[in-house]
Amino acid sequence: MKRLLTILIILCLAAAAMTAQTIVSGVVTDRQSGRALSRVSITAEGTEVHTVTNDDGHFTLKVARCPQYILLSHIGYKTRRQPLEAGNTQGLRLTMAGNTVQLSEIIISADDPLDIVKAAMSRLRQNYAQEPELMRCFYRETARKGSRFIAVAEAVTDMYKTDYSLGPERDAVAILKGRRLMSMKAKDTLGVKIQGGPVLPLMADIAKNSEYVLNPDMLPYYSYAMEVPVKIGDCLHYVVRMTPHQMLFPLMGGLLYIHQQTLAITRAELQLDVSDWRRASDYMLVHKPFGLRFRPKELSVTIVYETDSSGISRMSYLRNEMRFYCDWKRRLFASPYTTVSEMVVTDRLKRGREAKRPRGRSTFGVRERFYDKVEYFDDPDFWANYNIIEPTESLEHAIDKLKKRARR
Repeated sequence: MKRLLTILIILCLAAAAMTAQTIVSGVVTDRQSGRALSRVSITAEGTEVHTVTNDDGHFTLKVARCPQYILLSHIGYKTRRQPLEAGNTQGLRLTMAGNTVQLSEIIISADDPLDIVKAAMSRLRQNYAQEPELMRCFYRETARKGSRFIAVAEAVTDMYKTDYSLGPERDAVAILKGRRLMSMKAKDTLGVKIQGGPVLPLMADIAKNSEYVLNPDMLPYYSYAMEVPVKIGDCLHYVVRMTPHQMLFPLMGGLLYIHQQTLAITRAELQLDVSDWRRASDYMLVHKPFGLRFRPKELSVTIVYETDSSGISRMSYLRNEMRFYCDWKRRLFASPYTTVSEMVVTDRLKRGREAKRPRGRSTFGVRERFYDKVEYFDDPDFWANYNIIEPTESLEHAIDKLKKRARR
């Protein structure tokens, strides 16, 4: 009887905690043009609870108690500190103003871009976390055939990272909760496995995994140019363009955003050189069935780091997009496919000795993909108190259609 009473008390306390939760939601737009701003960083001030806006500019943030402020940050815009009132935290309509760079500041474009990249690489130990961390994340991947969604998968994960003086070999991602929805049409099923999945944030963390882009031995294979500097938040950043000029093997090139004072790399916008499509295919593919044609069109990756009040930067968001043509040889025309995966760090759980590497069957290896671990599940309250990236209207519509087909 006492045990039953204890269980009831625990359940009541859990229900009370859920009731006390505050939901902060709204849409973020450009103040001048009114267009929706995607991938705006939203943080509850005084906490490490975080999310980003979707392609429609919408966001939802779930916190234990109502914060006094939320912080909005986006490249090329002034950081906004938005006050909140208890009971009036949903349906917010927020705008962000552009953050212009004064002409006098553009003289830094005369600096040697390769020297700036090397200086940033030399300061990795000072600028990034030097203790293990366990982070809560939300992950989503979608696949489209033409403009039609044929697969959607989502998960809440725990991501463990060793300190940034080490590589990604001991890092790990484990699924806490996930679901997947797929088209039931036979012609939509290709059996292709491509690079990416929930382990991509381990592989593509350029500040931690030098093999991905910033391998010192690979630097001579690029040409470098300074772009016009930009402000991220209130801080001026160098913008260095890296362009591969030798195609001995596939290389990622693009833009590095480097903090002018600390030389921390806070953002990277990268693209794979696909001029040699056969080598690019080898880079992108993990497996494909015999007789299937695969022709890569684009692989792009955006990596964003957040910097805390002590000046330490950590990966906070990643987006990976692949476009390719794929079809069986007996068909005359290949079909266009697009896959998009996104990961956002929604909370930082533990640091130092308290941060333990996840283990067990839910933990991903480097060559495993989302579909190897997660099965279909339909529940309107599936995500409960977890923070996620809000689905766009088009994605919500696609999910509804896929659910209906899966129930048949």
